[in-house]
Amino acid sequence: MPKPTAMLDPKALEEFSARFSALIKATPAGDLEKNVKAFLGSGLARLNLVTREEFEVQRDVLAETRRRIAALEARVGELEAKINSK
Repeated sequence: MPKPTAMLDPKALEEFSARFSALIKATPAGDLEKNVKAFLGSGLARLNLVTREEFEVQRDVLAETRRRIAALEARVGELEAKINSK
């Protein structure tokens, strides 16, 4: 005779998880979690961090600015050479 296999009902697990989460939120552990998240959030906000996308945009702007400065320096060098040769 084959052994019966235990099947876990996903819906029952979701229900258990929801009830457990609600229970934890009603305890001091839930308050502690909220307080820790708020503390970390305010601490990170004070660090003045930027997103990866913002960083990459600024990196590209800086690279373009450097390229333009190099071109202008070369042009100034040419103009100075012309003035000094006269």
